[in-house]
Amino acid sequence: MTEQIQISLTGYIDVPEDRLAAVTAALPAHIALTRVEPGCLSFDVIANEDIPGRFNVTEKFASRADFEVHQQRMRTSQWAKITAGIPRHYQITETPG
Repeated sequence: MTEQIQISLTGYIDVPEDRLAAVTAALPAHIALTRVEPGCLSFDVIANEDIPGRFNVTEKFASRADFEVHQQRMRTSQWAKITAGIPRHYQITETPG
């Protein structure tokens, strides 16, 4: 039997002030679409209370395949267009499921 590996991503995105309104407006749809993806165990993007424009990101997927499907969808999404060029600061880890 093959052991399932879960994928977790943690980190943040720092949104420039001139793009903050557009990113904030697009965020609820991005969260909703991600949370209903197959294999999404959790997905949160929360404004950092101490650093203006920073959003802390945590997500967990049941498998690498589920995570890759999410990444593919995200690359062609409205969210990707709105956040294009904004650097992400993420760490991805694999853990036995």
